[in-house]
Amino acid sequence: MSAISTIDFKELKKEKDELVVRAGYLQRLIMAKKIPVMIVFEGVHASGKGRLSNELLLALDARYTDFYATHKPTEDELRRPLLWQYSVNAPTYGNINIYYRSWYSLYIALINQKFELNRYTDKKSLVKEIRDFEKTLIDDGTVLIKFYLNISKEKQMEHIRKMRENPRTMWRAQEYDAENDERYEQEMKKLLKDGNHSEAPWHHIEYDVRERAVNEMLRTVTSVLEKAIAEHDRKSSELKERDGKFKGPKDGALDGFDKCITIEKKEYREKLENLQQRMREVQYTLYQKKVPLFVVYEGWDAGGKGGNIKRLVEPLDPTMYIVNTTAAPNESERNHNYLWRFWTTIPKSGHISIYDRSWYGRLMVERVEGFATNQEWSRAYQEINDFEESQTNFGAIVIKLFLYISKEEQLTRFEDRQSDPNKVWKITDEDWRNREKWDIYVEAVNDMIEKTDKKNAPWIVINGNDKRYARVKALETIVEICEKKLYEKSGK
Repeated sequence: MSAISTIDFKELKKEKDELVVRAGYLQRLIMAKKIPVMIVFEGVHASGKGRLSNELLLALDARYTDFYATHKPTEDELRRPLLWQYSVNAPTYGNINIYYRSWYSLYIALINQKFELNRYTDKKSLVKEIRDFEKTLIDDGTVLIKFYLNISKEKQMEHIRKMRENPRTMWRAQEYDAENDERYEQEMKKLLKDGNHSEAPWHHIEYDVRERAVNEMLRTVTSVLEKAIAEHDRKSSELKERDGKFKGPKDGALDGFDKCITIEKKEYREKLENLQQRMREVQYTLYQKKVPLFVVYEGWDAGGKGGNIKRLVEPLDPTMYIVNTTAAPNESERNHNYLWRFWTTIPKSGHISIYDRSWYGRLMVERVEGFATNQEWSRAYQEINDFEESQTNFGAIVIKLFLYISKEEQLTRFEDRQSDPNKVWKITDEDWRNREKWDIYVEAVNDMIEKTDKKNAPWIVINGNDKRYARVKALETIVEICEKKLYEKSGK
């Protein structure tokens, strides 16, 4: 008697029907509680990933479920970091995303030279990026379920033979990783061990009998979702502190910038013209060498960010840069991890993204005003460092400027804006309220700079008490950093 003949398929069908009902019920809870879910299917070619993915799709409500198939990167995707396509395609809160292959397959295809992406000097650094990517999502409340399908060679050949015999499915036997099984398995063994953390362990499924594999997958999904919902409810009942944990004044990066440093108009014009010419050349070189550039402007209200950005972009080709003005997140942005909206704006290779305020809002206004819990902003230091490391690993230049003005200078500028009909729109009640919290904002910024000032993405504090000096100093800083990065290897 064969092993197959001993299987009670009616019993498996009954169990599956019950699991499908349970999965649908849990999905409605997931949606109501706004819990994002990512479900990954990995395995060798023709191991049953498509079959299990489809069974799961059929069990779920299509309105709140998205399917994403990993593919050979397009030309546009190759001009951004490897994890970009997954970062921008992360689920909204309350949605379930299913991934047919994932960042693991894409990484293996890269190191096995299935496509060219020469931006990475150390491709192994992507293993850490994968860990960081998953940790950021999990810490934000994402439920990550990872399946690895094991299949015998005999069963795999049976699947491939059936695909080749049918003209309509022949193409599936020839997908880009079909001849890559041995190397894929070798690398996945390492990644399975490395990526098997307790928050998102790998679940192994033996694909011998389809019905049995489907039920095992559905059992795992429902079990993990049940535990995730219980954990979500437990955490929701906990008191979430939002006091910012401020400890009072201390020395920091902003010390010593109250004094005004001035520059004469003639010198200002000469230096500005020269720096803008050099910046134009920098832009052309960035494009030629396919190097992305981030320029982040942070600083006090009325600190001169807008005027600085205007002088930076004045000489530039507008087809190769974009200015991103960061305001309060809209509804779509609130339904994602806070870094999602910045992943959608990162520059492709050879282009420039300029940020008038940025992801650092989580460590300043969100911490000070209590928009983020103590736990959320505390872990954001490392999350932001990881985000920036992902960009610089890809070869990007990241420059972060903080424009500092004294409290007295800010008051003068506020009063000028208040009395000028052409500028009164720039001043709001919120700006005046923020002045009342000056000291804790200083503490927040000092902490931010101390913990996110990295060699690959340094902070530069600019004395902004004199607008002309600040514009020259900021542009000079940007040009010099870019020239050093762009020309140091060639010796120019």
